[in-house]
Amino acid sequence: MVDNNKDYFKGRGAQVQSGNRFLAQQIVTEHQEGLDEPLYSQIKTEVRIEHPKSIVNPIKSPDLGLSFSLNPYQGCEHGCIYCYARNSHEYYGYTAGLDFETKLMAKPNAPQLLERKLLSKSWKVTPISLSGNTDCYQPLEKEMGITRELLKVFVRYRHPVGLITKNSLILRDLDLLEDLASDGLVQVYISITTLDEGLRRKMEPRTASAKKRLATLEALAIANIPVAVMNAPIIPGLNHHEIPKILKSASDAGALGAGYTVVRLNGQLEQIFSDWLQKNYPDRFQKVMNQIAELHGGTVYDSQFGRRMKGEGPIAESIRQLFNQARKRYFATKSLPEFNLKAFHKGGTLSLDFG
Repeated sequence: MVDNNKDYFKGRGAQVQSGNRFLAQQIVTEHQEGLDEPLYSQIKTEVRIEHPKSIVNPIKSPDLGLSFSLNPYQGCEHGCIYCYARNSHEYYGYTAGLDFETKLMAKPNAPQLLERKLLSKSWKVTPISLSGNTDCYQPLEKEMGITRELLKVFVRYRHPVGLITKNSLILRDLDLLEDLASDGLVQVYISITTLDEGLRRKMEPRTASAKKRLATLEALAIANIPVAVMNAPIIPGLNHHEIPKILKSASDAGALGAGYTVVRLNGQLEQIFSDWLQKNYPDRFQKVMNQIAELHGGTVYDSQFGRRMKGEGPIAESIRQLFNQARKRYFATKSLPEFNLKAFHKGGTLSLDFG
């Protein structure tokens, strides 16, 4: 364990600055005298304002339930060590490691872009996922409020939206979610990876505790907002044994459905995750990495649609059976309602004031 290691960046998931495959030159901490020094003495979060020309993006993966996504933020201060979105940070000239959780981008013009999209003649109503990449209720949202303004657009145009988060900040927007739910226009997934608070603090350092997430789920259910649990990612050797307890706890709190994915370490994630695992759980390192590789045919990553999210082989099958048994036991009489696609309107709608 590394709790007393002065070189360990507490409150952060990644402990390394991974490289960037798109950069020919990079800043390193090499000195002529042959000394290597820590990359950061103090890690501060930086926020850059972006003004994209479009905000609603098609989802190319058939593994995901919705066809379009919208991301008000790039990068995520939650710092989840396993996050697949880390690799996308390289497209912006940053790294998937510490940069991903310390160099954030916010898109304050996202609500106007969404409204423009919904008003376009070519748009045909279909649920939009908020977010498809990083958490739309990460800590920065408390300051920026972009997600709340986006929800106002969905409310105004009676357009269906799906949300997934691991942050209790979503309860701030209960009024808007209740409005959407009254017309069958919203589904919420609360992501719960582990009920072990020690593991959570290391693996997802700036997220809400599992106890708080369950309380958030319960508050949404009491407000008649369709809510489900996403038990993801399943990491053999770390949290796979928790599946039944997580599903039971979520069902007891009012969840109407459950989903899961298994971990996959594409791109720079292999370096970032293995470094974290070695520093935090050295006694389990080899076992966990070997089992992750067994999920994906001998490597720790997989990009093939239809297989990458669930894995294959004996361990994947064991996880699948454990999850299916728990879901059958705790969700047998439950299901999320379908999205209502008939309430959407754009004719005669006044433009929103985002001033």
